[in-house]
Amino acid sequence: MSSDAWLLAAFEDTSLPADQFHHAQHVHVAWMFVQRHGMPDALDKFSTALKRFAIAKRVPNLYHATITWAYLLLIAERMARVPARTWDEFRTQNADLLTWKPSVLDRYYTAETLWSDFAKHTFVMPDKGAGAGIV
Repeated sequence: MSSDAWLLAAFEDTSLPADQFHHAQHVHVAWMFVQRHGMPDALDKFSTALKRFAIAKRVPNLYHATITWAYLLLIAERMARVPARTWDEFRTQNADLLTWKPSVLDRYYTAETLWSDFAKHTFVMPDKGAGAGIV
């Protein structure tokens, strides 16, 4: 079994230890969901799987709708602009997506908006940069 297949299977069946699922693995799994399901199906399927994983690890409050959807949308856009056949190619071409602090989302969201309770439970449009002001 390839490392991609193992990571995806362990994430989906929630056997992946929480201490082996950091930001880079989140992005990797999100990339696989976009690659396999396309958009908008990846939004639903990955969000559902991520919530299930969080519940299994006894941290259901960690799920964040805006962060999850924003990363999925960024991944899908990047994949459409510069297709990558493998995770290694995508990771190399999009290193900024793999850095958690500072996050690529800092370009699009103020901290007040991104870390609000509302943004945690509901996808919020960017309020900073090119996306600001969209109603």
